[in-house]
Amino acid sequence: MTTNTQPAVLIVDDEEMVITSIRAFLRLETDYAIDGFTDPEEAVRRLETHPVDVVVTDYLMPRMNGIQLLARAKELQPEAARVLLTGHADKQSAIQAINEIGLYQYLEKPWDNAQLLLVIRTAIERTQLLRSLSEKIAQLDMAHSNLKDVQSRLLRAFL
Repeated sequence: MTTNTQPAVLIVDDEEMVITSIRAFLRLETDYAIDGFTDPEEAVRRLETHPVDVVVTDYLMPRMNGIQLLARAKELQPEAARVLLTGHADKQSAIQAINEIGLYQYLEKPWDNAQLLLVIRTAIERTQLLRSLSEKIAQLDMAHSNLKDVQSRLLRAFL
């Protein structure tokens, strides 16, 4: 893996009780860094400055819905996994979001804690693998560039 830092989870829901519940559960079960926001715009500002591994957000929120928030998360941190919490009536919107924003997973409210934990753990693994892959690709690009430079110098030396 690329980093030994603590995995970071961002939780966004306009109901403080949901954030408190998920945060308390994750703190019991994991050692993840967990940030929670009731204001989606504050969450976006956090995403602008702090890398996260997974964003878990409610769908229905004032001023910015969960899909809009996850679209911004995708722009700011494309490797971060995006998870949407929905009510049963919002299921069609969640399915639509899978294609629009590359949704990693959606969970219906009320969620099952064991399922939520599994989704977050696999989302973090996915994010870390994507970041590692991006670093490897960058290293290969650099090595390729260096080889092309050496090749050019050799050709100039012999011609």
